[in-house]
Amino acid sequence: MLPNDTAIRALSKNQHVRALACTSTALINELQSRHDTWPVATAALGRTASVAAMMGLMLKGRERLTVQIKGDGPLGSIVVDADAEGHVRGYVDHPHVHLPANALGKLDVGGGVGQGMLYVMRDLGLKDVYRGSVELQTGEIGDDFTYYFAVSEQTPSAVGAGVLVNTDNRVLAAGGFIVQLLPGHTEADTADLEARLSGLSSVTDILRDGATARELLQMVLPDAEVLDERPISFRCQCSKERMAALLKGLGDGEIQSLIEEQGGAEVTCHFCNEQYQFTQAELETLLSQQTEGEQP
Repeated sequence: MLPNDTAIRALSKNQHVRALACTSTALINELQSRHDTWPVATAALGRTASVAAMMGLMLKGRERLTVQIKGDGPLGSIVVDADAEGHVRGYVDHPHVHLPANALGKLDVGGGVGQGMLYVMRDLGLKDVYRGSVELQTGEIGDDFTYYFAVSEQTPSAVGAGVLVNTDNRVLAAGGFIVQLLPGHTEADTADLEARLSGLSSVTDILRDGATARELLQMVLPDAEVLDERPISFRCQCSKERMAALLKGLGDGEIQSLIEEQGGAEVTCHFCNEQYQFTQAELETLLSQQTEGEQP
């Protein structure tokens, strides 16, 4: 049985540095299983989901965020949703991508992602949604989020994320960290952080050795004062009612075509791969509801 996934948020004692860390092995295994991702796709989606889960710890109440990595590589787009309660869902356009190992003998996530853009959308429960974007730097995910925080949010940061995939495609370990210099930080804070990170093993190696989220946090911020710690897990918001609303949005003509040509419909949720069946009678009910709604 896999250990419970955890995300943790902390501040340095002088409040000049913020750090977050997570273990996400069960979450990424759930994503791998639902989307049947091959190793390169598992690593790309898993790194993105781990970072999004930590970013969710910076939200409040019913706030949500969506991360989209839109590259020109064979993986296509990666999309991950996360909320303030530790719930995460996500998918990659093309889960069955195989590439030779990169020059370091590692999974070639950068080659799978390619060049493009990283988008972050935060729904703060207001009329306006915050949107930030940057060009992808390497496609390796951690480097791209590091650049995003520095450029789009003006917060000097270091982001690390790792996913260790077994030969049977299952995830052996996954997680990551975000460490950020806050307003008021000094040159000494910067130097200490750079020295600490330069001597840090790769996230994958640390997690392979069984480190917990709290232990990973201590490695990047030894004087951490924990502010928040909570479980993270997969959860999708889809339902048959929501899929019915999507079908209604197609319009009367499309629903009528489904009735005449297929005698029903099957709708699949991108985020969780659940399939929802609609019979001819159910489609006819949707059509009649549309017609009734149009009447004055």
